[in-house]
Amino acid sequence: MKIQLKITKGGASLYAGVHEVEDADSFGKACAEAWSALRERQLDSETSIGALMDHLSRTVLDQLDGALITVSKVKE
Repeated sequence: MKIQLKITKGGASLYAGVHEVEDADSFGKACAEAWSALRERQLDSETSIGALMDHLSRTVLDQLDGALITVSKVKE
């Protein structure tokens, strides 16, 4: 089944994506894709190597702390 995975925090969207999920493995892959997208966005937002090095220790878990993760079925 197709699902929409959304992650929001403080009313702001951190991630939204549609994934085909059939079992625990495919659900895990959907979550891993969301994790990777958050990490990539964090790295892309840095303005310099110095800023990147300062924030490299900040993890995706820090971004997800207090976030709302929702899963909803996509109507076909």
